[in-house]
Amino acid sequence: MKTLIIHPDDPSTDFLKPIYEHITNATIVTGGISKKEVNQLIEQHDCIYMMGHGSPSGLFSCAKFKTLDYSGFIINDKNVELLRNKECIFIWCNADQFVNKHDLKGLYSGMFISEISEATYCGLPGTEQDQVDASNNYFAQLLGEVINEPLQDAYDHVMTNYELLVEDNPVALYNYNRLYLKD
Repeated sequence: MKTLIIHPDDPSTDFLKPIYEHITNATIVTGGISKKEVNQLIEQHDCIYMMGHGSPSGLFSCAKFKTLDYSGFIINDKNVELLRNKECIFIWCNADQFVNKHDLKGLYSGMFISEISEATYCGLPGTEQDQVDASNNYFAQLLGEVINEPLQDAYDHVMTNYELLVEDNPVALYNYNRLYLKD
């Protein structure tokens, strides 16, 4: 199966790189191409893994892609039909709203705290950077360990092991409760 990784270049989301570092022959797109070229790549691949910063409307381009629609998104409602029959992973803030609105399938996150400011916004004032880093790094490590497995197995592995961090880490607990799989 051919895998496409769409991860706009942004140092604040570099912690996600371990998710896909063990995928052999993956096409990794971090910017520099147009939305039309991204759509062509989506058509040519079986697995589409999208990650970075986003909103209920899609995955932000972070000004790294040549988006002609000026929406600020590299993945949005204009990509939905291309994603419909693909194996997908959607890791960005509020990806659940995007996935559910468009009735897509895959492994996906809801609001995902990856920065202290997001922790404060989500009702976790006083969060320390080491808590955010531990949650981010462990999540990415766990998903990366099983990224070549079927999505159900990957989801089960992440949920079983990420749960070990939730007792002592409120960020991990928050994120754990917002990870989903829809087949």
